[in-house]
Amino acid sequence: MSLLRTFIAVDIPSHLQQTIQEQTKVLRQTIGDSSVRWVPAHNIHLTLKFVGDISPSNVDLLAQTLKREAELIPAFEIQVGGLGSFPSLKRPRVLFIGVQAPAELEALRRGIEAGAVKLGYTADEREFSPHLTIGRVRQHISTSDLLTIRRALEATKIDSLGTVRVDSIHLYKSDLNPNGSIYTRLYSAPLHT
Repeated sequence: MSLLRTFIAVDIPSHLQQTIQEQTKVLRQTIGDSSVRWVPAHNIHLTLKFVGDISPSNVDLLAQTLKREAELIPAFEIQVGGLGSFPSLKRPRVLFIGVQAPAELEALRRGIEAGAVKLGYTADEREFSPHLTIGRVRQHISTSDLLTIRRALEATKIDSLGTVRVDSIHLYKSDLNPNGSIYTRLYSAPLHT
């Protein structure tokens, strides 16, 4: 039985995914595809927890955890906008659109993290910083390519792109493919109403 590569996320509506594509078009053209693997618009989401490889038999246990945590948090809104990179502008590895969220998002993420750890999954060591990944810098690119990325990021201004109502969370499996990852929703849990 093969393992499933999984993550827990908040969906971003397709109209906002398209707005992100439009607002980052010049950035993507300036940097190009040889230095950055760009995330297709339909794959842009807000990751709450990368679970990693799980046995198909554990999907139900994870779904029960999501259901339990989601029922504790009322629906809320997040603001999407701004452009950034992790770990820094000088050493970009991940390019992202920013997310400003109320305390409910952090409470939801903490609950999911604690529930996943109880099931035996690894705790995330990094501090949670909500964001929408739009691209990943390829390894072993030249110093001049890094400079091009940095300059393009500095020259691109992205203001507020909109608001997303978060009323459910989702468990996805990710199948790696030469043309990009394919995400399949395995379970959805509505937030408290």
